[in-house]
Amino acid sequence: MKYTAIPGIERPLSQLILGTTKFFEDKKDDVFAVLDAFLQAGGNTIDTGPKYAKYQAEKLIGQWMQERGNREDVVLISKGGHYHIDKDGTHHPEMKRVDPAEITKDLQDSLENLQTDFIDIYLIHRDDRSVPVQVLMDMLHEHQQAGKIGIYGVSNWQADRIEEANAYADAKGYDRLFVNSPNLSLAQLNEVRWAETVALDNDYLVWHRRTGMPVISWASQAGGFFTGTYDRNHVTDEEIARVYYNDDNWERFDRAAEIASRKGVTANQIAVAYVLHQEFPTCAIVGCKNVQRLEEALPAIDIELTEEEVKWLNLELSDAAVK
Repeated sequence: MKYTAIPGIERPLSQLILGTTKFFEDKKDDVFAVLDAFLQAGGNTIDTGPKYAKYQAEKLIGQWMQERGNREDVVLISKGGHYHIDKDGTHHPEMKRVDPAEITKDLQDSLENLQTDFIDIYLIHRDDRSVPVQVLMDMLHEHQQAGKIGIYGVSNWQADRIEEANAYADAKGYDRLFVNSPNLSLAQLNEVRWAETVALDNDYLVWHRRTGMPVISWASQAGGFFTGTYDRNHVTDEEIARVYYNDDNWERFDRAAEIASRKGVTANQIAVAYVLHQEFPTCAIVGCKNVQRLEEALPAIDIELTEEEVKWLNLELSDAAVK
């Protein structure tokens, strides 16, 4: 395993972060096996949220940590302020919850379900531009001072809001937002996959290169687009087609497959390696519902890509650059 240091947190994060959106209680044995295998492979960072897997993921992680007695071995990332989701999984993006009271409730729920008194990295999960950043930063600072959270950051915010929040933090003497968690993947989105989410476009990538702010990328595997599951000439998944089917992405797929063939790995592993080879610190969240999926993802951490290969994968260079 390889690791990324993030300011404000003593323990470096494993560059592969275990995603938990498929951690359902009726799959408890599979979930515990994946968690065990992840730690055995050197992984130490788990990404979760109070509403993941229909409100079940954090409870399972809490049970696992209690049974294994390994809370000190784990870096926990959780979030608050997602729009409302019913217990059956129905989403209500019109019901925004980006305010201190709702986020504080999410934090308390997470602490209880995870059976811990401290979350290492806490993220505001969505944004609402009608809410001043000042009240959100005051809230994060308060929870940090109370010892409930370590460093904090945001998910699905635009750069201007991050800059505004950090300017306020500097003026008040608070910790800054230390980490950003948008979507970053080799496949470029036609449109966002889920409401109120943010993916790094070219301008946002330039901002991260300039600031060096670390990225924890969700959907780093682009919904399995690079696994070979999908056919460019036939739609088997309407959502994946809506978000990812375009000529440039199929060219990226072909290039990932070509480099994968040379290196003796898979195109999906190359796509994850692309996320980990940016000009700023990155970690990639990989969702693994069983040990087999985890074992398929792990080799990506050891793949080396040259700067030319990274740019070629993203269609920034012609074929001549790497052949």
